[in-house]
Amino acid sequence: MLPQEIIRRKRDGETLAATDIAAFIAALSDGSISEGQAAAFAMAVYFRGMTREETVALTLAMRDSGDVLSWADIGKPISDKHSTGGVGDNVSLMLAPIVAACGLAVPMISGRGLGHTGGTLDKLEAIPGYDVMPNEALFRRTVKDVGCAIIGQTGDLAPADKRLYAIRDVTATVDSIPLITASILSKKLAAGLETLVLDVKFGSGAFMLTAEEAELLAAALVQVANGAGVKTSALITDMNEPLADAAGNALEIVHCLDFLQGRKGGTRIETLVLAFASEMLVQRGVASTLTDAEAMAREALSSGRAMERFAQMVSALGGPTDFIDRPQHYLKAAPHVVPVTAQASGWLASCQARDVGMAVVELGGGRRHPSDRIDHRVGLSDILPLGTKVEEGQPIAMVHAASREDADRIAASVRSYYAISDAPIASAPIIVKHLA
Repeated sequence: MLPQEIIRRKRDGETLAATDIAAFIAALSDGSISEGQAAAFAMAVYFRGMTREETVALTLAMRDSGDVLSWADIGKPISDKHSTGGVGDNVSLMLAPIVAACGLAVPMISGRGLGHTGGTLDKLEAIPGYDVMPNEALFRRTVKDVGCAIIGQTGDLAPADKRLYAIRDVTATVDSIPLITASILSKKLAAGLETLVLDVKFGSGAFMLTAEEAELLAAALVQVANGAGVKTSALITDMNEPLADAAGNALEIVHCLDFLQGRKGGTRIETLVLAFASEMLVQRGVASTLTDAEAMAREALSSGRAMERFAQMVSALGGPTDFIDRPQHYLKAAPHVVPVTAQASGWLASCQARDVGMAVVELGGGRRHPSDRIDHRVGLSDILPLGTKVEEGQPIAMVHAASREDADRIAASVRSYYAISDAPIASAPIIVKHLA
C-alpha cells in the first residue's frame, strides 16, 4: 500500500476500495503515515467527498483501530444516544438512567465541551470523586449492575480517530461530513452498540446553522451507521435557545436532579428526553409503540427508579453514596449570583444561543485552550424560555460567577443577547424531523 497513491486517487475524485481505506487507517494508527500524508488525505476527502460505501469503510477501519467492546455477557439490549452539541444540553444525564430503569444497557462514551457547547464529562466532574475514565473492568461492572455508565473515550477506543481529528483540527478540514460521520460513529461502534439514536441540532446554538444542513449530516450518519450494522435513527432538533433552564456544569447537575425528581414537567427538555427514551425503547423492542414507550419512561421517572439508577451510577463510578440526598453539600456554589434583567416589557422573542454558551466559557465554565481548568461552579440558571412574557427589570436568568466584576459584566452581555417583542410569539417546535 502506497499512501501517496491513495491520496492521489481520492484527490482525483476516484472511489477508494475498502481494503485501501483500511490499509491507510492501519498505517495511520501505527505511525507509518506522516502527518503531512494524513493532512493531504483529509483535504482530499474534504474537497472530493466520499460515497456511502467509502464512509462505511472509513468508519469501520477507525473503529477497528483499537478495542471493540462486546457485551454478550450483559443479557440486556445495548443502546446509546449521541448529540451534536448545544447550550444547556444535558439530555444524556437524565436519558441514560431513564432507559436503564426500563431495561436497556447504556455504555455511553461522552466528550468534553467543544467551543460554546458544554461537555457531559465536564458536568459529571462537578460531582466529587466521579471517575470519567474508569478502567474497563469497572466500566463493564457498572453497565452490568446499574444499566448505564457515562464515561470518556479511553485511549484504546478508536485511537485512529484521535490522531486524524487532531490533524483535521489544524488543517481546516473538521467540517467534512464524511470525516465528521466516521469520527462520531467509529467511537460509538467501538463501544459495542446494537442500536443508536442521534440528536442532530441546528440553530444559533448549534454547529449546523440550518435545518437543511442538519438533515444532510443526519442522513449521512443514519445511512453509514445502518450500513455498519447498528440500527440507527435521528431526530433533528432546534437549538435556537438554551435547552435546559441552566447552562454550566454544576448548575446542570442540579437541573438533572430536579428533572429526575419530576420538577421539570412541561418543558422543551422534557419533550426531548422522553422522545429519545421512546425512540430507544421502540428500537430494541422493549415497547411496541412510541406511546407505550413514553408511558414506560414517565413511570420510570414518577416511581423514582430513574433517580435511583442515577444515584447508583454516581456511587459505582466513585461519587458520593448520598449524593442525591445532599447535592448542595457536594456541589460547590459560585460566590456571586446576579440577575440578568429584561431590557423592556414584552415577550422574549429570540436569543443568540451561541453567545449564551460563550458567556459560560467567559465565566470559566468552558475552555479556550485544551489545557484550561474548568470552574464547575459558574454559569447561568433560571433561564426563561422564549415566548415568556416579562416586565422591564424582571430577571430572565441568573449569572453565577467567581467574582462580582465577572457577574456584572456577563449579566450585561447576556441581557443584550435577548430580543423582546411587543406581541406574543409562536413557540418553535423542538423536534422538526425524524430520520430512520
